[in-house]
Amino acid sequence: MRERPVSFRSVSCGEMPVLKGVGRKIAAAQRIGLFLAMTGMMSGCSWIFGITPQNEPDEHPVLSLYGGGSKMLSGYVGNVVADEPHAALAAMTVLQRGGNAADAAAALGLALSVTLPSRASLGSGGACVAWRPEERAGRAFLFMPTGDAPADPMMAGAKGRADRPASIPMLVRGLFLMQLRYGSVDFAETAQPAITLARNGIEVGAQLAADLAVVQAPLLADEGARKIFGRSDGTVLKAGDIFSQRYLTGTLERIRSAGSGDLYTGALAQVLVASNETTGAGLTMGGLRSAVPIETAPLTVTVGNVRASFVPPPADGGYGMAVAWKASEGGQTTGNAGARAIAGWRAGEGRSSVAALTEQAQALLDSGKISGGSGMPNLPASTSFAVVDRKGEAVACAVSMNNLFGTGRVAGSTGIVLGASAAHRPRPILPAGIAHQDGEFLAAATASGQADAADAAGAALSGALAGDVKATTSSGRANAISCRNGLPGGNGHCFGWVDPRGSGYATGSDHN
Repeated sequence: MRERPVSFRSVSCGEMPVLKGVGRKIAAAQRIGLFLAMTGMMSGCSWIFGITPQNEPDEHPVLSLYGGGSKMLSGYVGNVVADEPHAALAAMTVLQRGGNAADAAAALGLALSVTLPSRASLGSGGACVAWRPEERAGRAFLFMPTGDAPADPMMAGAKGRADRPASIPMLVRGLFLMQLRYGSVDFAETAQPAITLARNGIEVGAQLAADLAVVQAPLLADEGARKIFGRSDGTVLKAGDIFSQRYLTGTLERIRSAGSGDLYTGALAQVLVASNETTGAGLTMGGLRSAVPIETAPLTVTVGNVRASFVPPPADGGYGMAVAWKASEGGQTTGNAGARAIAGWRAGEGRSSVAALTEQAQALLDSGKISGGSGMPNLPASTSFAVVDRKGEAVACAVSMNNLFGTGRVAGSTGIVLGASAAHRPRPILPAGIAHQDGEFLAAATASGQADAADAAGAALSGALAGDVKATTSSGRANAISCRNGLPGGNGHCFGWVDPRGSGYATGSDHN
């Protein structure tokens, strides 16, 4: 797209517009935005307004999001959808500062470790698909929750007290790899929003409050969890309570200063292993060192002129989502086509490499010979989000602790709620997909919600392409972004959508 000349004017902090709420969720989101501005996530009072016929933001190289002289962009900067408003607005701030979709998605994922640790702490794992306009299919990043840690000869006896085995914390490594490939700034900068939220405190959101109520008794049995999530009256935090996380702040600051690798091979890794005495997690230095995310080709499905990219197995929620989306685009009522496809896949899945699993799943999608199944057990809780920037780069992710609040224990002075080992539980369904056509972004969708997640995401992607997203399943909670006229270029027709039955938030959600 040809760049257009831009004129500018500076606005001081005192001239910032006052926004009036139009409902509880919007008003709360505005309070969060004001909080971010007051606590440094919008550090520096200058705003830059770029005025063009399409109100496009000024184009300039992004070297630092929060350094001296950094400016805020106006106009359309992208869309963010997530299950948690604080994290969604943190990601939007990154876009407003000139970061791209990968930068914002990484910031969002790290912010969720503060705002929704029941489903997305630093101890979680997940999967993302990323795409930029010059690519045919994009790339997938798999950082799924792991099984029990392998024995480490250098840490004799470290596994002895694994009475509640934990997954290796994969979120940081997964987001780092995705942002390394697609981001525009140093990964350390994407940690700043999470640090600010953890240090200064946030209001407990509706989703976190609901999750806390479900696991109150077992969660408060852990001293570390009780210090974070307990009230003075012996109950868990409620919606609207303010809580800060001092230890998690220190961990995030260490990741920012020493790098993501410190959590796996450095001082933070040593603290995680030492915490086995109280967590019974069975983590080892060898296990932390060897657990790495995987970058691979996504699954792809083409319907008409639209091509969609999905996370591949072992994140088989993408496979189920692809089946559901293809059925929906073919005019069929998807029902539980995605869930049945996943059940069939898991019934016949063998031990293979990610490349082999992807090839097998792609062959089934291409042939249309989808084996169905039924009777999936209760599945781990999850959460999802998606981001698109003004240039059409997009990222869609789904993450899980492999159990609500994972093991229910906090790893010593790290403040990390540990995810549960995948060796003893079924895999969560983690659907994420991006639709594109002729080098332009059209739509993205993700979802959570037990066995309904893949079908909810597939239907949301279809609805986003049509410009009309609706909730279609009983348990699935989808998030979607729609740009029917394509990005880059058609930002006036972009909107975000979150399931109104949940407590998520979509930035830039006005229909034009």
